[in-house]
Amino acid sequence: MSEAVIEKVDNDGMVRLTINRPKALNALNSEVLSALEAHLVELEAHPNLRAVLITGAGEKSFVAGADITEMREKTPEEARAFASQALRTIKRLETLPVPVVALVNGFCLGGGCELALACDWAVASDNAVFGQPEVLLGVIPGFGGTQRLPRRVGPAMAIDLVTTGRKIDAQEALRIGLVNRVMPQAELESYAEELTKQLKGNGPQSVRGAKQAVHDGMDQDLDSALALETSLFAFCFAGDEQKEGMSAFVEKRKPNF
Repeated sequence: MSEAVIEKVDNDGMVRLTINRPKALNALNSEVLSALEAHLVELEAHPNLRAVLITGAGEKSFVAGADITEMREKTPEEARAFASQALRTIKRLETLPVPVVALVNGFCLGGGCELALACDWAVASDNAVFGQPEVLLGVIPGFGGTQRLPRRVGPAMAIDLVTTGRKIDAQEALRIGLVNRVMPQAELESYAEELTKQLKGNGPQSVRGAKQAVHDGMDQDLDSALALETSLFAFCFAGDEQKEGMSAFVEKRKPNF
């Protein structure tokens, strides 16, 4: 029986997805995208989902890009279908109601960079390499890179990266805001463990509400976004989570969410 192209580990609602094609540097093909989408559909209905961490198998590559061998002979219609499949899958990842974190190890190029851009934040090992090199292959980014990249790093830097196809190291990715943290490769796993503990200690509904406020508010004018925040803030007071959190603070104990 062949190994799964996506490995899932569920630790009490803290779910880790690992893209598992290390011999192909975890390149995204139709099989990977279908498997990833199937997992995401399940996670959308997960009753106790707290967070999702996504990474690539091995130390060489997060995702080196879309699978060029598969794409090479596609017709325009087939290319559109492939891009649509990827966009649909990545959108499911982006719209999960819980924090989604990319743990970027090694190559994060093309479709891999586009996958990381759909996550709420990214943490990179110091050997990570980022880029949108599609123009070197005679195409443009097709999995959302021309749209999510400028929203993350600004249009000038995005145009720089998508028109030159140049690669940048982890420190430059940190400087331009593409990733949130950079650390030695050996520390990436311990960071994932600490992050899991931290998120488990927070109120799950308030974490979901905070993410919703940021994502939904970004597409609104400031007054409308502030009204959204006020509504979500007030909604927190309708449940037990706020009562437990504030009672624990007053009583000088850890909350039990």
